[in-house]
Amino acid sequence: MDAIKTEPFDVSYSDGPPILVAASSDEAMRRAMRTIDTAGWRIGDRMEIGSAHERIQRQLAATAVWLELDRDCGEPMDQVLDCVSANVSEGRFAAVVSTTAALIDPVSARVQDSAVELIVDADDAERTAALAIAGARLGMGSRLSDIATDQNTERLRQLSDEVSRIAATLARLSAGPGAPARRAELLPTGDVPEVSAETVQGVIRARRLRTRYFPEHLFADPAWDMLLDLLQAEIAQLRVPVSSLCIAAAVPATTALRWLKSMVQEGIFLRRADPHDGRRVFVELAPEASRALRRYFAEVATPAVI
Repeated sequence: MDAIKTEPFDVSYSDGPPILVAASSDEAMRRAMRTIDTAGWRIGDRMEIGSAHERIQRQLAATAVWLELDRDCGEPMDQVLDCVSANVSEGRFAAVVSTTAALIDPVSARVQDSAVELIVDADDAERTAALAIAGARLGMGSRLSDIATDQNTERLRQLSDEVSRIAATLARLSAGPGAPARRAELLPTGDVPEVSAETVQGVIRARRLRTRYFPEHLFADPAWDMLLDLLQAEIAQLRVPVSSLCIAAAVPATTALRWLKSMVQEGIFLRRADPHDGRRVFVELAPEASRALRRYFAEVATPAVI
């Protein structure tokens, strides 16, 4: 098998890190190239999704891979996503996968490694930030020169705050989601209180009603909204795909996926492959998280708007 290290004639030769770019359409390719060029990185090669799997496998060395997906390419898309996820796991390169809300389920089903930056219908700042985060994982540092003068500086600051908030929240949960409150400790091991579906549904409805009277962003609490949705589904014996959980989070899909990834890493959520559809993944509460939520509702007794 021949290794490829040379670059085609139509690529950029700046001194930034090289990136392999694969896209599902001409428009998707143009958008990916704009992001990479703006960030000051070098495009090592560009290709369509159909040839990306073989091309990446033949690449001797790559700094990063950017996949831009604006339509479902079927098996070729699945193959390249599997390939990218596996290579990121091995530390071969960093990766960003940019996609649309319509493709959340098939894409998230194949992206197994949490180090892959997955963004959905992202704006310019989110796209640039994802590239910087992916590069930082390999110690390349940010290529965002002159960022202080960029019109997206405030949005990038907000994204940084968002990531910091996730980290802080998970740090508070470092003792584990099953760490019981004082009253819950009195419950015998394995004795988990019953919670009615109506109780959880009432809390969810009350939380959604707030947005009728105040701006929605004032109440963004995706971790809690996802916990409530998964508890409701567990009680009703329903399965929740990634796309549905992102909607329940009531925040942009990229933000919801960032929280989902962190909650899985923390062991609060579990991913389960759909046995009937290899292109879909379900999310459920980890047993400890389920017990903690049920004990919480038991201690609250009659919940107010929470």
